[in-house]
Amino acid sequence: MRSWARIEDSRLAGSPKRCVRGNLPPLPKRILAALPTHENIYTVPNILTFSRLIAAPIIGYLTLNEEHVAALALFVYAGATDLVDGWIARKWNLQTVVGTVIDPMADKTLMTVLTVSLAMKGAMPLPLAALIIGRDVLLGLAAIYYRYISLPPPKTLARYWDFSLPSAEVHPTGISKVNTALQLGLIGWTMGTMAVGGDLGWWGPEGALGAMWYLVGTTTVWSGASYIYTKDAVKILSARNAK
Repeated sequence: MRSWARIEDSRLAGSPKRCVRGNLPPLPKRILAALPTHENIYTVPNILTFSRLIAAPIIGYLTLNEEHVAALALFVYAGATDLVDGWIARKWNLQTVVGTVIDPMADKTLMTVLTVSLAMKGAMPLPLAALIIGRDVLLGLAAIYYRYISLPPPKTLARYWDFSLPSAEVHPTGISKVNTALQLGLIGWTMGTMAVGGDLGWWGPEGALGAMWYLVGTTTVWSGASYIYTKDAVKILSARNAK
């Protein structure tokens, strides 16, 4: 494909007028449309989401070292940012494509780290932990695949990890949102019981907490399947990018 400079040369060939520097005509719309568009990713909602990503391993470390009060406090902060970042983005029109990707990524990172940590401490059944992590691993592999097929050429590592170059949007399904809320509620409940300590009675594993395990296991399977049969869960921004 000829460059724009060569196109200009061919258009000026044979013309008695000389090209004046700085007065070249604007690029045609078809060329502008083909250029990749970057977006501003340094917004308050995205910064809050990144802070949740950073907080996840710290909470896991505190949990494994039995600093349960500090871990619970930082978990509450992470949950607050999950509520506030979306509200700020909608209120001040700061939605970004990268936000639709890193927000669920932050949730899943937090969930994965704490699921592993709680299972290692014996506070969560291993089958439930394996179910939660297995679902998230499969969704993560799917996200990697969709990012690759939707990225405009050239497909380089630098461009692949350039989140200011959007190529696909992720829209969580309804049951997925419910499942995330239930999973985070289970994590918070479990961490709270570890911080309080003592005999929890009906609120412990033999009662309400045990019932919560079965409920979360059910919604985890359901939400994972919903990404298969829901048509608009993943949207490629341009049909051209998928070629």
